[in-house]
Amino acid sequence: MAFEVKDIDETQAPLLDHLIELRTRLVRCVAALVVAFLGCLYFADRILGFLIQPLKGAFADGEGQLIFTKLYEVFFVELKVALFAGFCIAFPYIANQLWAFVAPGLYAKEKKAFLPFLFATPFLFASGAALAYYIVMPTAFEWFLGFEGSAGGLQIEALPTANEYLGLVMQFILAFGMSFLLPVLLLLLHRAGIVTREQLVGARRYVIVLVVALAAIITPPDPGSQLLLAVPLLLLFEGSLLLMRLFDKRDAKAKAKEKGEAETPPDADQSAS
Repeated sequence: MAFEVKDIDETQAPLLDHLIELRTRLVRCVAALVVAFLGCLYFADRILGFLIQPLKGAFADGEGQLIFTKLYEVFFVELKVALFAGFCIAFPYIANQLWAFVAPGLYAKEKKAFLPFLFATPFLFASGAALAYYIVMPTAFEWFLGFEGSAGGLQIEALPTANEYLGLVMQFILAFGMSFLLPVLLLLLHRAGIVTREQLVGARRYVIVLVVALAAIITPPDPGSQLLLAVPLLLLFEGSLLLMRLFDKRDAKAKAKEKGEAETPPDADQSAS
């Protein structure tokens, strides 16, 4: 049976029913997050070990360590790791629940326009997180560790704490993951008629300045990580403009076809002689 997106629901549920449904779906989202959190808490050591690899690779072989200055610090680090990983795992289900709540209020055309963005969101977030983990963090950490040495006869050595390192890793992953959702935001605004491609093209120079400033704010203060975030964002912006151009051409052809069909008179019946 072919997949069919039904038009907007004709039922008009009372406000109380909508609130009950919203509460039910929020409870499901929280339950999914709790289950994912508990599962990740069991593997917290392995997940933390995975997150440590970029820093380990930046140190020379056999060197480097993570310290903790408070007795309870590592315990809370593992809780943060489990919560962070649990949210990443539960995010597709949470997004599905939010979509299931919003979808009945959308027309079929709006559902078809929104669905691709729903599926693209986890992919783009994972792409940004992967770029941060495999490329940006190793490069940034090597640059940071390059300041080790000696000054005034004293040795300068990097001794990062576990809590500070985890905060930095989460900053990298969330910054790159959320930033890679820029095309989704722009295309949704375009499909909703809030912005046009011509407006974004005219504001390109301001977008470039904004992207560079954003990369400088949400990444650590090293030029390498800032460039590694700014360049992909600018490429994603240009890709969004290209998709908008394709969408505009497709919509123009569809409108022209509908207009032509509306103006074409029906064939006159030939009367029998």
